[in-house]
Amino acid sequence: MARHIRWTSLGVLALILTGLMLTACGAASTPTTAPPPAATGAATGAATRAATTAVSGGAATTTAPRATTAAVGSAVAGGPTKDVKVGVVLSLTGDSQIYGSPQRQAVQLAVDEINAAGAIPGIKLVPAFEDDAGTKDRGITAFEKLIKTDNVTAIIGPTLSNTAVAAFPVAQQAGVPSLGVSTTANGIVEIGDYIFRDSLAEAQVIPTTIKTAKEKLGLKKVAIIYGIDNAFTKAGYDVFKKACDDNGIQIASTQTYTATDTDYSAQLTAIKGTNPDAIIVSALAEGANIAKQARELGIDAKVTIIGGNGLNSPAYIRNSGPAGEGTIVGAAWNSTNDNAANQKFIAAYKAKYNADPDQFAAQAYTGVYILAEAMKNAGPNVDRKTLRDALAGIKGLATPLGTFSFQADRNADHPPVVQVVKGGKFEVLK
Repeated sequence: MARHIRWTSLGVLALILTGLMLTACGAASTPTTAPPPAATGAATGAATRAATTAVSGGAATTTAPRATTAAVGSAVAGGPTKDVKVGVVLSLTGDSQIYGSPQRQAVQLAVDEINAAGAIPGIKLVPAFEDDAGTKDRGITAFEKLIKTDNVTAIIGPTLSNTAVAAFPVAQQAGVPSLGVSTTANGIVEIGDYIFRDSLAEAQVIPTTIKTAKEKLGLKKVAIIYGIDNAFTKAGYDVFKKACDDNGIQIASTQTYTATDTDYSAQLTAIKGTNPDAIIVSALAEGANIAKQARELGIDAKVTIIGGNGLNSPAYIRNSGPAGEGTIVGAAWNSTNDNAANQKFIAAYKAKYNADPDQFAAQAYTGVYILAEAMKNAGPNVDRKTLRDALAGIKGLATPLGTFSFQADRNADHPPVVQVVKGGKFEVLK
């Protein structure tokens, strides 16, 4: 019996060694179910290694080990994917959350759509959201964290021009492409060649607004009120003044306020005394209170309020109430635009959030798709430099804003629109 056991053990050992030698030579001792022919290389590689992750320039590449035949089919269909982090800096608290909250929802909607569709071959977008609370300091901190700690490949935002003026230099110095999706003040893209925006600058919109208002209302004399300590409101004033001068419209009174003011009665009383045809308001969220106080002081509703981009939010209509009726404002977007990309966006936003999108949501949503197009053009090994170069080459992209291109100076190029508040909604002024 002992001799029989010893012979069996030796036989088993010989069989094992023979199997190992055959395997080492590339022979298979047992038939297996082969993966699809086109994916054999990827599946074989996945079967022989554990998940690995490599991080470079804000992009993490992940390949999962093969666990089952079903997992192989899933991995093969999309191929190895690279998680590309994109920072998103928005005003999610404070007065400016009326702009930032819809932007956040729109960014998430776009990211979900792009990832679900596999729209960027080999890439999955991973958003990293930061709240700047509408302040310069918080904006700088958010940019520094995203760039130095989170190692993002690009940044969308911030919401406000005032914050952008402080934070964009951080991105420029680090060579991180940044896309403003609601920053309309002068001097934004001039910060550097890594700074872009899909939001039309006030200088691109306001001249059309004033020209149209003059034609429709016969404007001869206006008054202007603006925030003196904010980059956006000050830039708006500069453009409004030039547009009035260019159109031969007299500016009868110019009034200013600071960011901490809440009572505008002194300024509005001075304006009332000049009997203007319209009041130009270069403001942010406070614009609604300015409109309300103007009517409360007895400034007739026939004296039209004309605003810049800060008055484009539905929050302005809601917070100003009846005082906001008839307000004219230049815009980059209107819900009645019937282009296919816009109608698809509106339907998707309503379905996901049970709410109507606004211009700020449309611009943020478009911004994600612009980045996605640039990443697709740059290829799966996209980094900050190649993404910057690909962004500069975006031309003729169909978006909710219309056919979109970047100008040579990295400003947006698409048609503006002039709106009027009518029946509690924004309508195209005709």
